[in-house]
Amino acid sequence: MTAPALYVCVRPQQNAAEAEYESFRQAMRLEPDRLDRIDLVREPLPPDAGERWRAFVVGGSPFNVSDPESTKTDVQKRLEADLERIAGWAASAGAHVSAFFTCYGIGIVTRLLGGEVTRAYPEDTGPVTVSLTAEGRRDPLFGGLAERFTGLTAHKEGTGRLPAGAVLLATSQTCPVQAYRVGDRLWATQFHPEPTAKAFTERMAVYRDDGYFASDDFEAISGRVLAASVTEPVRSLRAFARRVLVDQPPAA
Repeated sequence: MTAPALYVCVRPQQNAAEAEYESFRQAMRLEPDRLDRIDLVREPLPPDAGERWRAFVVGGSPFNVSDPESTKTDVQKRLEADLERIAGWAASAGAHVSAFFTCYGIGIVTRLLGGEVTRAYPEDTGPVTVSLTAEGRRDPLFGGLAERFTGLTAHKEGTGRLPAGAVLLATSQTCPVQAYRVGDRLWATQFHPEPTAKAFTERMAVYRDDGYFASDDFEAISGRVLAASVTEPVRSLRAFARRVLVDQPPAA
């Protein structure tokens, strides 16, 4: 039997990918047999993925959607096309699958659906204050969260213009689009909703020399992350799991 949900990895660094899977699984409170995984860096999305899984959670990546196409590797181009397939399924009218895209993934959704991905709104590695919009306070995933909460970010690009029909759910002072919803089955966040503060610092160690922050600042930034309370973002993933997986029959 196929698990009802699939974690989609788009990280070349396997140790970071393993830890990210565990962060998603624990945040969603799913046993391993309820959350499959696939590594799109090393294998393509199966053609029948839309029939095999009814929910997808997409992790982050050091890739950038806004990189010039001429600089992207064949692997990046292929996995972006696969992610667009998932986003398209969840955004379509009468969709039968749901998806939650995070960080790098929000750029995939934004570009696919006609919004703007820009380098104008990067955020430093570490905690930021995220504020819910009026629509966010009514959203089935975000409505149960505090109106202002701390999220963890590290990104070089962001959404400059929402796709047509998208509903803005959350924003921050430095990045105007922190989360949005399309229809009733597709969510995307700029911040990372899945890691604990400790897990985030472990991920920081993997990307210490990748330009997200000065490597000499690692200890200071780690201290700020570990001092932050990040209890709210995981609740959106927990709500996603309840909404799309609980009280539904298992996939055949």
